[in-house]
Amino acid sequence: MSSNNKYDVLIIGGGAAGFFAAISVKVHHPNYKVAIVEKTSKVLAKVKISGGGRCNVSHNCFELKKLCSHYPRGEKELRAVFKQFAVKDTIEWFESKGVALKTEDDGRMFPVSNNSQTIIDCLMKETNKLGIEILLQTSVLEIKKSNNQFFLTTTNQQLLTNKLIIATGGSPKVSGLQWLADLGHTIVPPVPSLFTFNIPKNSITQLMGVSVPQANVRIVGAKLNYTGALLITHWGMSGPVILKLSAWGARWFAENKYQYTIAINWHYAKNEEEVRAYLTDFKANNKLKLLANARPYNLPKRLWLFFLERLELTANLQWGNIKKHDFNRLINTLYNDEYEVNGKTTFKEEFVTAGGVSLKSVDMATMQSKVIANVYFAGEVLDIDGITGGFNFQAAWSGGWVAGALNY
Repeated sequence: MSSNNKYDVLIIGGGAAGFFAAISVKVHHPNYKVAIVEKTSKVLAKVKISGGGRCNVSHNCFELKKLCSHYPRGEKELRAVFKQFAVKDTIEWFESKGVALKTEDDGRMFPVSNNSQTIIDCLMKETNKLGIEILLQTSVLEIKKSNNQFFLTTTNQQLLTNKLIIATGGSPKVSGLQWLADLGHTIVPPVPSLFTFNIPKNSITQLMGVSVPQANVRIVGAKLNYTGALLITHWGMSGPVILKLSAWGARWFAENKYQYTIAINWHYAKNEEEVRAYLTDFKANNKLKLLANARPYNLPKRLWLFFLERLELTANLQWGNIKKHDFNRLINTLYNDEYEVNGKTTFKEEFVTAGGVSLKSVDMATMQSKVIANVYFAGEVLDIDGITGGFNFQAAWSGGWVAGALNY
């Protein structure tokens, strides 16, 4: 085998975790020959489209325990990773390369440029500077280990390396992880995380584009609920509250074949009595106003008129003339509005999975496989996933950095 095909470290996967792992290798081991092996014709594809093309780099969460609490899978295990490289380190690293980050009101962090290409250019520039090779359109077909070295058969060449970092990302099907199972790793079957709820044939979808800032969504019959901004779409419900709820309940939703009932509390209240007290005061203070013109909780007008029509309440009825029965129905709508969910919608380019290589197969302090020495992991190939808001990228940067240190 030509010396050109021999490496100290090969990183399989040209995403965020793979690039950061490769950079970390060269920082910790400057003399190592390193290459990123990517099966497609382009790298950092998910970085490009994430955050609506702005790249949600991280989240301004600096306290270790709180940061870990945003990961439905990996909360406990990630402590060992974040102790070595966390949000503060991410900010400092990018800023040291000339990329300033900004924090938005909800805590999400983006490049000041508001353009994901800024992040891609930064990573590409750094890999070039460090002499990291990028092997595109190179699918790994087989991995064999002999004499403490790994022989990789790919679609276009044979590669030899002393160490491997696997950062291939999440797989929607367990078959996509079979090669890692064949190497002896335990695989947690993947299911989708971060998806929206489909509510077919429900007239509320006519309100697509309407959002409320603080709704509580509860899954009827399950101990699952979350509070946050909700967006009505032409297929059902989306927004941060839905995406986060989908992450926490990923396995429950899969087991129930994405068919269940949700109850929406349209302006988060602790209980029904709180809504009753609020509406009673609202009614008293607005008794001469028309229902159409005085909206409780300052609900979006289209949503409020939708409720009135559904409850068959006349829009030009005065608040003071609303009947007790209708008043109770209104309370129930605002506090416990139920919808039948049937199906989900995932953003295929940005899909996140719950599942992957079991964390029991990995020493999380080093990201090294417990099954095969000199094999390391980083990113969503592991059974780690965060809720929406920059947490999945943070896990990629941190895991890549720790894996690239190649500690034992």
